[in-house]
Amino acid sequence: MNKNELTGKLTSYARLVRTEYHFSQDQMAQILGISKKSLVESEKGRRDLSWPECVALATIFSQSTVLQNAFGGELSDMIRAVAFADTKVVYPATMGGKVWWKVIKEIHGYRIQQNILSQHYRLLDPRDGRMMSSFELEEILDYLEQLNLIDSSERSTEHEDNEQEETFTLI
Repeated sequence: MNKNELTGKLTSYARLVRTEYHFSQDQMAQILGISKKSLVESEKGRRDLSWPECVALATIFSQSTVLQNAFGGELSDMIRAVAFADTKVVYPATMGGKVWWKVIKEIHGYRIQQNILSQHYRLLDPRDGRMMSSFELEEILDYLEQLNLIDSSERSTEHEDNEQEETFTLI
């Protein structure tokens, strides 16, 4: 598959991804960094998303069931394969699995973690599935409250185990 084929295929799934996430065209355009007019034209088949727009779609919506079912799993390896198709690449060494997270709060198996490098937060479900990410802790706490997992009296962010830090490898 080449870039043109991949952009065409990703373009054909953009609307389904948008509806999967319950976003309006305005919201989706803002998320992808394009105009609403460009998104509408793409959804109507009048233009393909550009390569950078497709990379944004595949990256931002990497957990999309629509995309995973259409492409047989997560797209990052396919994006890299197409991007480096005619280029000799010497891949950098990995960090050895040392991506560090600090547990901020654990509630009924759900964990709020903060990345000690970027300082962003993520909420993991009891099976370590990422539920949401944000640079605002309050946004994650609001989400937990909406799910009725905490009430306003439980919004403290002190870790129950004397603020013990735990590390997890980001996959």
